Amino acid sequence: MRHSRRHFLTGVASLALVHGQWADLVSGQPRKGARLILLGTKGGPRVGGQRRNPSTLILINDVPYVIDCGNGTSQQLLAAGVTLNRLRYVLLTHMHSDHMLEYGPLVYNAWVAGLRTRVDAYGPPPLRSATQAFWEYVKFDVDTRIEDEGRPDPRPLLVVNELDTPRVVLDNDDVKITSATVVHPPIKHAYAYRFDTKDRSIVISGDTNYSPALVGLAKGADVLVHEVIYLPAIDRLLARIPNAATLRKHLVDSHTVPEDVGRVAAQAQVKMLVLSHLVPGDDPTITDEMWTEGVRKHYQGPIVVGRDLMEI
Repeated sequence: MRHSRRHFLTGVASLALVHGQWADLVSGQPRKGARLILLGTKGGPRVGGQRRNPSTLILINDVPYVIDCGNGTSQQLLAAGVTLNRLRYVLLTHMHSDHMLEYGPLVYNAWVAGLRTRVDAYGPPPLRSATQAFWEYVKFDVDTRIEDEGRPDPRPLLVVNELDTPRVVLDNDDVKITSATVVHPPIKHAYAYRFDTKDRSIVISGDTNYSPALVGLAKGADVLVHEVIYLPAIDRLLARIPNAATLRKHLVDSHTVPEDVGRVAAQAQVKMLVLSHLVPGDDPTITDEMWTEGVRKHYQGPIVVGRDLMEI
């Protein structure tokens, strides 16, 4: 009965959050404070299913901060009611394709939507060279549109801030953003980000195994958005592919099982845990209860299993 009650409360909380999100989209009114919207909640580079690839939006006094740019980020921003020409800050947790494949295209899409203001991009190496490579990739198109359509040059608008060590990333009147290195082998530069605003604190884990540095970064946070991997479903998936042993080792070494997600949330004493970057995120047989069962062994606070366009 106790377990069922927890599952019921988790579902009620998720439903309330979804309803709140739709109310905001319908009203179209700007809101003060910090809003957290999950744009894409599916981990990994594969596309398909009901979830989009990883991306998270934090609106702070109506200024968008986009964390990770998986495939579909531009469309998800529009679905969340954010016009692309409002793009201002982009942060990448690491340079795996499911987290940065739409980084360049997002800025490009914002430009053709009328972007005229600076965009600051923050992320680990090789962000700078990746940005240069993207501009080279679209050089013919960009140069043609500047001359033929009278558009401004987008390249000076995108300012790259490459992060080779964890540190305070940004500190302005609205937010202080701090990074910490997490455990995502073989990638050396993989970060979690903490957003401290006037009304709440939000931590995005990025891709990681159990990470003491993440526990420290997330101490006392109002919301922790943490990735999670469900191994029984992974084993079913890997049974069908030839590189199963190598891929399984990577997945186990660089992602967090539910029990360890619960340990992180409990040790950090976060007020709410949100599960996102679900691996696998395209298996409809995995219920919310399956995602949260292992977490509950260690963390007793509110848990939300993320869905695309859910606002928390």
